[in-house]
Amino acid sequence: MIVSRLILKNWRNFRDVDVNLRERTFIVGPNASGKSNLLDVFRFLRDIAKTEGGGLQKAIRDRGGISKVRCLAARKQPDIVVELRLAESSNDPVSWRYSLGIKQQTRGERLPYISHEKVWRQDQEIITRPNDDDRKDEARLTQTYLEQISANADFREISRFLRSVTYLHLVPQLVRYADAFQGKRLEDDPFGQGFLEAVAKAPDRTRTNRLKKVEEALKIAVPQMQQLKFLRDTINGRPHLEALYSHWRPHAGLQREDQFSDGTLRLIALLWCLLGNNSLLLLEEPESSLNAAIVNKLAPLISRTQKQRKQQVILSTHSDDLLSDKGIDPTEVLLLIPDAEGTQVRPAAKFKDVKLLLEGGMSVGEAILPLNTPKNIEQLRLFE
Repeated sequence: MIVSRLILKNWRNFRDVDVNLRERTFIVGPNASGKSNLLDVFRFLRDIAKTEGGGLQKAIRDRGGISKVRCLAARKQPDIVVELRLAESSNDPVSWRYSLGIKQQTRGERLPYISHEKVWRQDQEIITRPNDDDRKDEARLTQTYLEQISANADFREISRFLRSVTYLHLVPQLVRYADAFQGKRLEDDPFGQGFLEAVAKAPDRTRTNRLKKVEEALKIAVPQMQQLKFLRDTINGRPHLEALYSHWRPHAGLQREDQFSDGTLRLIALLWCLLGNNSLLLLEEPESSLNAAIVNKLAPLISRTQKQRKQQVILSTHSDDLLSDKGIDPTEVLLLIPDAEGTQVRPAAKFKDVKLLLEGGMSVGEAILPLNTPKNIEQLRLFE
């Protein structure tokens, strides 16, 4: 199942969004246009749907409160609205529709509360809130049905889907020096501090097979790498990855993860997630620290893994190399355009100039990225 359509109102720096999503979607935009904020809407719903330590109140609180989540351009209708349409593929009819509206109490504890929560199975509305019970006890509106097992039986498929959302923006230093940050890990580990532990928790056979495939890719992408294996420290039992590089001295080419380059660590984590994820995978600038030749192959690599696992990948990028693959369709690219009233989100296929450039033989990256260039960027050279 994938998210086939996303509708937002007053979410962070997006006042009004209504876009279709594909199995593979690229989010492109200038700095501070809201790429991370757009990805965060899926993490937000995941945080609500979590059965342990989740819920609406915590999801809002973790983001600094409703004032930090609501768009500054919101005016007469200040509700935050998040709506998803779910389908088996981008070409299939909608299976599920979930819509959540959020306001803030005007007095008392000023908690976020539900202005509406609606669920449709295909075309039939099966949940609508507020209902009679909510009107009798308004405290019920501080929790969604999405987070309540006792209330979401009729649409638990949506909750399971959202709980399985994976976000990856691995910070290599957190992998290398994870021991130095013990007890300080962020919930859900978005930056990969516990990546090695996640590898360790995989069943032995699954881990071995997956690392073998990662090894095959690394032999191609990383010069002189011959072998990648998982092991545990014989003293403290902590998990490690060890690579063997070709070297004129026997065993002199052995390195552990604290000696891997940033690019190698990020590539290993990316490949591991692509091989193990069957739901929605969110990637934040996966090109970081990678050689341009590797980045050039990421789009087709993602496409191949998707065909085997029916997974959806939504990624943000600034990279012309990543978008240079001629197999990328303009309907797979969303362009963020910031203005004074909030960032607009438009499919690249809607731009006539982009269509003409693509017909002329340009790649999606060549046609789209110039649209992200700040108007006065040439003045930066005058900075002193």
